Amino acid sequence: MELYKSIEAVTHIPWYYLAGIDQYERNVRQSRRDLPKAEGLTGIYFKPEVWAGILNPNIDDDNLLSIQFFNGIGLDGDGDGKASLANDIDVLYTFAHHLLSYGTDHDNIKLGLWDYYKRDKTVSIIIGKARLYKHFGHLDLDHHVFPLPLRSDYTFRSTWGAARGWGGRRIHEGTDIFAGYGVPVRATAYGVIEMKGWNRFGGWRIGIRDINNNYHYFAHLSGFAKDLKVGQLVEPGMLIGGVGSSGYGPPGTSGKFPPHLHYGIYKDNGFTEWSYDPYPHLRLWERQERNRKK
Repeated sequence: MELYKSIEAVTHIPWYYLAGIDQYERNVRQSRRDLPKAEGLTGIYFKPEVWAGILNPNIDDDNLLSIQFFNGIGLDGDGDGKASLANDIDVLYTFAHHLLSYGTDHDNIKLGLWDYYKRDKTVSIIIGKARLYKHFGHLDLDHHVFPLPLRSDYTFRSTWGAARGWGGRRIHEGTDIFAGYGVPVRATAYGVIEMKGWNRFGGWRIGIRDINNNYHYFAHLSGFAKDLKVGQLVEPGMLIGGVGSSGYGPPGTSGKFPPHLHYGIYKDNGFTEWSYDPYPHLRLWERQERNRKK
């Protein structure tokens, strides 16, 4: 937070945008093999040849004058006369300076992000993170809870990857949690509601993007919590709907299977999004929540 606030003081780019960018890049680097893992405080990654200049014979150059001579983007953020990729302040200041060339208001920051990433989804994810940081006012947003109240009667086991036949051959991209009709369904993490509505497979469903580029998918709901809407910020434990048996048909179809919550998690890596097994996470969150209640 001190790092973000120090760059905000110099560039007037609000700290929560810087935090959103940094967190997005850190998550991407954790989920891809073609990028080095973050070693410093910041997760922002610049290719060395872009930092130092494409024609610069020394891609590890940190001399501000020679970097500028070769049209590199690296800048000196802490006033030591060097522009070093190993310096968190220099790296964050360089990215903030890119945004500063567009402006410091919301719309211009979005424009600067799009010009840098050239991907609408990335801009949307970063802005969502920034909104979360701004709203809650701190960086510790990794808390999770189990999607159903622990006092409710439910059962679940690992079913990720199992074959599914309705609507064509496909695999089961989630874990089914069986419970009574109408049992409350809760947000499992801090996040932004990206999707709410009907689909012929999932019935009434909700999608929530968390702070770590994970998309949490809740399907077969009996209905939604009152006034819930796309773009709304949620926190762990917040009521979002109820267990149901909707789906496998046109809007309103229900009762083709026992009531349960289909819970899936998808990861965005900056290029695409894929499903992974949520079962170990559900078991962990269930255990952690039980321990907190002791």
